[in-house]
Amino acid sequence: VAKFAELTFAYIDELSAASAAGHADELAARGRDHERHLEHLARDLLAGASPDVLLVSAQRAGWQPPLSLTAVLLPAGQARPAYRTLDPSTLVLDDLPDATGVLLVPDADRSHLLRQLTDRAAVVGPPRPWTRASASYARAARARSLSSDIHDTEDHLPELVLSADVDAYADLRARALAPLRALPAATARRLEETLREWLLHQGRRDEVAAALFVHPQTVRYRMSQLRELFPDLASPQRVLELTLAVGLRRG
Repeated sequence: VAKFAELTFAYIDELSAASAAGHADELAARGRDHERHLEHLARDLLAGASPDVLLVSAQRAGWQPPLSLTAVLLPAGQARPAYRTLDPSTLVLDDLPDATGVLLVPDADRSHLLRQLTDRAAVVGPPRPWTRASASYARAARARSLSSDIHDTEDHLPELVLSADVDAYADLRARALAPLRALPAATARRLEETLREWLLHQGRRDEVAAALFVHPQTVRYRMSQLRELFPDLASPQRVLELTLAVGLRRG
């Protein structure tokens, strides 16, 4: 009888262990399914899927939509470590092209988010309504393509605007700066630099000279040359066109 009882208890222990293992496997499978649904939602958001599709994806993933999402681009290897420090509702992908990862951060306190990412090679897009997260992602991606030094896209809006249509910007520069084309390249470059600082500093000669590391009389001389080349330099339309044309520093 004792032996039978021992065998019975051993059998029950095996059943319990198998049941526990099966339950653990089921939980792990559910966890994997949940992760897949969250990743599917993130891909739908980046692809700019319709609000109806996004709502279905969010419900399937058991994800509560926030008011806004902010896209963060960073190297794929940094995506998961950064994700662990953020809101647990953040969506993460680390398998985008060019070894890029993306975080979609809900209702972010921007200054706090930027501080959290200070030591990472991250590009932070603008906050957008959650169904338009693709717009935040697109701006971050374009900023990243412009310069590896961009961290907060909100600090680089002029460059982003002026570089939005490369061909149009090239045409604008060619037309606005046409009078400089007949000059030697070095002279044209110096005059363009002077014109840029003169426009940005609203004609304050000492400030222009300080920005260019030259004497104020040098600025006076160069501006007399520019006024000969651009007789309508005081025209508001000309000022606008030239300001846009020299708005980006030429690499």
